[in-house]
Amino acid sequence: MLDLKIINGKLIDAERAQLLDLELGIKDGKIVCIGKDLPDAEQVIDAKGHYVSPGFIDIHMHEEDYSLTKKKEWDIAECMLRMGVTTAVIGNCGSNRQWPFEVEETIAKQGNPVNYLSYIGHNFLRGLVGNHDTKAESSPAQIEQMARMVRDAVDDGAIGVSYGIEYAQGMTFEEEVGICKYIKGRRELLLAAHYRDDGDKAIPSIVEMADLCRTIDIPFQISHLSSCSALGFMKESLDLIDKYNAEGLDLSVDAYPYAAFSTTIGSDVFLPDCFEHWGVGPDTIELTEPPYQNMRCTWDIYEDARKNYPHMYAIAHVMREDEIVMEMAHPKVMVASDGVYRNHKGHPRGAGTFPRFLGKYVRDEKVCDLYTGIRKITSMPAERLRLGDRKGLLKVGYDADITIFDYDIIIDKAVFGDPQVPPLGIDWVIVNGKPACRGTEILSHNCGRYIRRP
Repeated sequence: MLDLKIINGKLIDAERAQLLDLELGIKDGKIVCIGKDLPDAEQVIDAKGHYVSPGFIDIHMHEEDYSLTKKKEWDIAECMLRMGVTTAVIGNCGSNRQWPFEVEETIAKQGNPVNYLSYIGHNFLRGLVGNHDTKAESSPAQIEQMARMVRDAVDDGAIGVSYGIEYAQGMTFEEEVGICKYIKGRRELLLAAHYRDDGDKAIPSIVEMADLCRTIDIPFQISHLSSCSALGFMKESLDLIDKYNAEGLDLSVDAYPYAAFSTTIGSDVFLPDCFEHWGVGPDTIELTEPPYQNMRCTWDIYEDARKNYPHMYAIAHVMREDEIVMEMAHPKVMVASDGVYRNHKGHPRGAGTFPRFLGKYVRDEKVCDLYTGIRKITSMPAERLRLGDRKGLLKVGYDADITIFDYDIIIDKAVFGDPQVPPLGIDWVIVNGKPACRGTEILSHNCGRYIRRP
């Protein structure tokens, strides 16, 4: 007998661009059969003619701040689950909340709503070796110490290294390369980076990341290109990325479908010269927590927030919608949320990215067809993460990570000011063969696992 059977759904075969009126059977966490008149199951889900998709894969998000949640609740992972995400990558932008093995231990003890993989973050390591000055170069001894930490982390299952270059401007190219001295040329790994600068400095930032890819000889993921280049430089950036790939570099891109970015107000991103750089005033910056919750900055509020509330998330409404559309349509761009919350406050991308992409950009605005859109949130990231024989497709033998959604109504509902409202149109989310979410109701918090690098 099967553990679970899905009937009356339209299975999405994105590889062949077709919908299949077939049943899907699950046993022991795996898809074991696809066809008609499948065997009986302990539980049957009637998909009611809605779409049955591989679970969405978020290649760029940020895990819980356990110092706030005390490991007793989830701030971001529940939002991931409710919007159809079954697997997510943490440790991005050079940042880890804790060592990847500590995340693995936490998940082993208490479970997790979704599956996690993790990078080891350069900025996180800088702090561990004693370099807490974002404008200071690391010493040769510190670089050597970080290189050994990188080697140990990837040998222990981390998928690669992430950089948060903009968050530590003292980081030199020699340091960026040096921390990878023991993993150079290991092409089963992945590098990722939050660029050095944005706007009119986007192109030099992309050049730096391409040089890293070439020098370290590891495939490279350019993080959230939208916040780097959607200030008037998107076409030039995408053309340059295409050029590098044509020359043999392995560069790919992730991006979120919003024309505003978010990070902590006290970070180097919001240094006083940022407004002149972007050509805007402080009123483009929206704050997310008391005493300035949902308020736009004045100069006085901006200065007080940076001084007294540096960890508060701020939202910068400075990006161009037409350039978001341009990148969503590009074949090298996969969709990711960059989701992160602090005390349930932050940017709505953490709760709305995938339904927004499918509803607004694919269904309504037709920036790409459905099958291309599904690949951007399933098989593309699965292949990038080398999960291609386990996740990202509905195939016999693959992990039973599945999202069932109503394509007619799917859409995000989280908004600026209320950033964790669940989306519409997600019917069921199945993680490792177990129903984890039905509509907005979370059925289980512990279906997810920590995934070591394959």
